Amino acid sequence: MDLPDELTTLLRSGSTCYLATTMPDGSPQVTQTWVDTDGTNVVINSVQGYQKVRNVGRDPRVALTVSSPDNPTRYFEVRGRVISVTPEGGVDHIERLSQRYTGRPYPWWGGRDQVRVILTIAPDKVNSMG
Repeated sequence: MDLPDELTTLLRSGSTCYLATTMPDGSPQVTQTWVDTDGTNVVINSVQGYQKVRNVGRDPRVALTVSSPDNPTRYFEVRGRVISVTPEGGVDHIERLSQRYTGRPYPWWGGRDQVRVILTIAPDKVNSMG
């Protein structure tokens, strides 16, 4: 499925994103996160071992919302599945995201020994509101 142009623009602009995954007991887990796109898929950068990464390793189905910074009532919902989790390019990617979201280098809150991973999400369904 193709991402709508307006969603692609939001994914590349420092928009607010909430990612929902499923816990082992079936309950939802939601995380606010920085977001990006490779033009076809939604891309999230995380840390190996974090709850969301463990969750998608067990169940790759996810949902996320991305809202417009200028109009938070304008948002897109994406339902899809994680098709890749890789550390390849993770450090460079978090540095690019940090420049986009904060205007400076990534502060490495958890320490430089963290293994950054890129989650690639293939969209199955996209809805919009507002």
